[in-house]
Amino acid sequence: MSSHNGSESPASAVAFGTEIRGQCFSFAEGYHPLNHGSFGAFPKELLRESKAALAPLLGAEPGEVVFVQNATTGVNTVLRNLNFKPGDTVLHFSTTYGSCLKTIQSLSEECSVSSHAIGITYPIDDDEILRRFRCAVEAVKCQRQTPKLAIFDTVLTFPGVMFPFERLVATCKELKILSLIDGAHGVGHIDLSHLGGVVKPDFFISNCYKWLMVPRGCAALYVPYRNQEKITSTERDNLKSGDYFSKLFDKISTTDNTPYYCIPVALGFRSRVCGGEAKIREYCEYIARLGGDRTAEILGTEVLGASSASFRSCCFVNVRLPLTLAELDADASAGRGVAKWMQELTPAEYETYIPIKFYAGSFWCRISGQVYLTLNDFEWAAQTLLDVCTRAKTGEWRWVSFARHFN
Repeated sequence: MSSHNGSESPASAVAFGTEIRGQCFSFAEGYHPLNHGSFGAFPKELLRESKAALAPLLGAEPGEVVFVQNATTGVNTVLRNLNFKPGDTVLHFSTTYGSCLKTIQSLSEECSVSSHAIGITYPIDDDEILRRFRCAVEAVKCQRQTPKLAIFDTVLTFPGVMFPFERLVATCKELKILSLIDGAHGVGHIDLSHLGGVVKPDFFISNCYKWLMVPRGCAALYVPYRNQEKITSTERDNLKSGDYFSKLFDKISTTDNTPYYCIPVALGFRSRVCGGEAKIREYCEYIARLGGDRTAEILGTEVLGASSASFRSCCFVNVRLPLTLAELDADASAGRGVAKWMQELTPAEYETYIPIKFYAGSFWCRISGQVYLTLNDFEWAAQTLLDVCTRAKTGEWRWVSFARHFN
């Protein structure tokens, strides 16, 4: 029987045993990994390759990027690591995603953090958003509170519109406020190659599974070197300062991190098959605009915002539905429930999924542009939406609500 105790196999470039363990895997120093059969192990080179592939899309260094499961996890990671003091306030917009709002609410219950909401309703221009933000900061200061951090989006979830995140980051820097960008609809959707070098937010999180064609769930958390000291851990003293931040996210127990390693393959597909990031963005925005206009034409309604509106510079389009509360014989309190019923009807009976919301007094749908869509898909969507609206006008939604109430 031959011995392989620390000897170099003819097919290996690194000696098996302690050398390959320390050089190629992420086990803690002093740990004896004797249970591979339960949890397995993967070479840390795979994670480095993913970081190196993604970082240029964010204008960042690989050491400034780590992976988490989704944008909500990233937002929580940042907010729950910051050292808030009595009187500190988190500013956010009324369009902020629900899970982020719940995190802010949770923080306010656990510590002395306050929140300040900035109300906006689309259509609205970027200058007005910036004006309201500055007014909100002054209002917080007038209450003898400290505007500590502002959270805002790259592209809103609903309505699906481009948000002036670059200008807001610049304003935050001017006013000495930390900026946290929720870029759930970010990488793969809009150009972010200037993020780290030009925009320079304090924190940024973006889902990779939404627009980068990576399997769920995978998101990139960008924390520039200057702010990595703010992400703390009880293990901090045991880690070398050079790679402290990255190592915090290397060990995630049994959470499935397989999607993290798909990034180079996904980017390869986007380059080889689709022609690259710029070409993908160009087509997605083009088909969203063309398809949105055609959908509105068939529905006899309108697209949210003029064609020249800056907030339309994304791969979403929002179209008003031909349905009013008067036609439903309902008041505004029923709008949300009707929209939810229509939205759930689309996958249940129409082999699609179209987000529908009651927003600013009307029913709106949000449609995503993507490389696998043509104008025919938008025309089909319009006919589907017409049918769904017709069913709503017959009062079908009432019976569903009634049944749910008594079940």
